[in-house]
Amino acid sequence: MTTTKKNMLPPGLVNNLQEVLLSRKGGNSNTNNDEQQQKPDAITDSTETSTSASDENDNSKPVVLVTNGEGIDSLGLVYLVQALVRSGLYNVHVCAPQSDKSVSGHSVTVRETITVTPAEIDGATAYEVSGTPVDCVSLALSGALFSWSKPLLVISGINRGSSCGHHMFYSGVVAGAREALISGVPSLSISLNWKREESQESDFKDAVAVCLPLITAAIRDIEKGVFPKSCFLSIEIPTSPSANKGFKLTKQSMWRSAPNWLAVSANRHPSSAAHFMSNQQSLGLQLAQLSRDASAAGAARRISAQRQNVEVESVGAIKSDTNKVKKYFRLEFINKEQEEAEEYLDFKALDNGFVAVTPFSLCPQIEVDIQTAASDWISSAVQVEQ
Repeated sequence: MTTTKKNMLPPGLVNNLQEVLLSRKGGNSNTNNDEQQQKPDAITDSTETSTSASDENDNSKPVVLVTNGEGIDSLGLVYLVQALVRSGLYNVHVCAPQSDKSVSGHSVTVRETITVTPAEIDGATAYEVSGTPVDCVSLALSGALFSWSKPLLVISGINRGSSCGHHMFYSGVVAGAREALISGVPSLSISLNWKREESQESDFKDAVAVCLPLITAAIRDIEKGVFPKSCFLSIEIPTSPSANKGFKLTKQSMWRSAPNWLAVSANRHPSSAAHFMSNQQSLGLQLAQLSRDASAAGAARRISAQRQNVEVESVGAIKSDTNKVKKYFRLEFINKEQEEAEEYLDFKALDNGFVAVTPFSLCPQIEVDIQTAASDWISSAVQVEQ
């Protein structure tokens, strides 16, 4: 049992949630090999999706919707969906961005048309969307894309990189889960604390194995009506998932990487800022918090697939007058040394090798109630059946 200070958590909360959850009696784990295909009722064109389309109308299985922030081809999403499909317990549907939108925050696409294209993920009904994670969840829950009215659970992830502390405000993967909560659907966001020097692709499979028992417990208790309804849970998995020390209920910290603005030489930048702007459909909340509607500034985002630091390029003083001087800046977030902090804060627990589970509500003023509700549920979830 973890000893914490000033965290107002019930003493019955235990750390090793993973081991205990695995010991709980689960449902039937036989894989459903039904390969029959049908067209989704809500799609009127002739395009068919993957082999599980017939499951969309199988009311005997709960619907689980999966999205993410990094794009539909990311390994974290693919491995998670494959594991859910293999369980044979759920109708798995995917609605995820077609490209990396991991720092889009809670932005939505307005005054523009987004495109939706069927995607190939074996065993799941999947679509890729040209918008943000919030667009994906909002569209999926609208009834315009899928024939079902509401999924049992929305899972956003698995993200490559931590969303602890203030990074939560920028995170697209967290925003996807938050949008589900706004719509009244229970949700989880999942991130892996990826480190370039240490992490490898197989860590995503280990991360799936770590969080799958918690997903199973959440779905079971949602069906029972005992899962917390006033919050979503952010699950942060440590760098070495298979060596984790267990689950720990945490609170959001004030931690963030250090922002560093660098002047960029004009000869290292394309001559036209419009080149960048034309490729962006919705910038929303950027790390620099620049508005897409600003009249004097525009922003363009570029995140590498192996990102250690999040990078945003910004172009200021864009005018048609060629006599105006254009200045170019690049924002880099530098990992700074972590200060000493209480053990129950998200980044501290993650750094110590725990899987940090942080509840987030839509009303910060009732934080204590949210913390208590989430703590009570987790305490109940880890009780071993006698």
